[in-house]
Amino acid sequence: MMDTKGLKKILFFIGLILFFTLHTSGLTYSQEKITRLENVIKNIIKPVKGEIGIAIKHLETKEELYINGDEFFPMASVFKIPILVEVMAQIKEGKMSLEDEYSITPYDQHLGSGILSDLKAPGIKLSLENLINLMMMISDNSATDILLSKVGIENVNKRLREYGIKNIIISRSCQHLILDYLGLDYEKYKNLSPQEFSKFYRKEREKNPKAFEEARKRFSLEMKDVATPRAMNTLLEKIFRHEILDEESCDFIISTMLKCQTGERRIKGKLPAGIKVAHKTGTIGGTINDSGIIFLPDNLGHIAITVFSKNTQGGIEKIENIIAEIAQATYFYFYFTR
Repeated sequence: MMDTKGLKKILFFIGLILFFTLHTSGLTYSQEKITRLENVIKNIIKPVKGEIGIAIKHLETKEELYINGDEFFPMASVFKIPILVEVMAQIKEGKMSLEDEYSITPYDQHLGSGILSDLKAPGIKLSLENLINLMMMISDNSATDILLSKVGIENVNKRLREYGIKNIIISRSCQHLILDYLGLDYEKYKNLSPQEFSKFYRKEREKNPKAFEEARKRFSLEMKDVATPRAMNTLLEKIFRHEILDEESCDFIISTMLKCQTGERRIKGKLPAGIKVAHKTGTIGGTINDSGIIFLPDNLGHIAITVFSKNTQGGIEKIENIIAEIAQATYFYFYFTR
């Protein structure tokens, strides 16, 4: 009698054949295998209104694929990966520790995702490690901005350059980024609580609705808080290979990213149940991103994958499904060609 593992592998193989049959046409067996994956992915992204950038690399065999891999895209919350790298670097240098505690003030409660801005402050005290967990697990913007203020934007960029990564640029806090996206003066509104801000935002939007639309159009054109898919994948690879920081710090980053609770319908969306993915999502306007490492089963290695987007139309769910299909095709390809 065939064991469960063998049956699953056969079923996945059948699924692979069906998947590639549906998504490919005119391919010959003489073509390089990775070209077949590229054609599959190009068919997946063809209907997208907007721009998609993709970087894929099997970290053990070094097979790689790029589509718009050297074009700059807004990172949105994916920029929290390099922020965490700098936090860990400064911990290693003895400037802070995971046990350090910080009292949260109303001025620390910022716009956007997370839970810190919904809590009563003062009255919240969190360790550095818990701020990291909030930033990476639920993409808490307030926790992110606290950490970024501790390590410094300039230091994040300097560290990346020291690691040989030029095409990741950190420019602003989450609060600053969101206000710029909305076309509002950061200096004027930066110290308002989310509750106070919502009142002013409605008035400003009613006063000059065109200004908001123009700001959103400019947002993806600015060279602020941007990265290329290739550069982000390179950072992931360096973390995975322990080529930066030290082994313990790199493993901490990966283990934290494995706990990510956002973007369940993105890279993880169409993968088989139980497949581990260490990743970080990002979303703002027409930018819907995900970047991480897929852990292949049966000791078949690891895939670094970054999917960035900008100026997309049709809603978040549509792009999330595209990301899920890209990840699924990538998983099938590397699982069955090892």
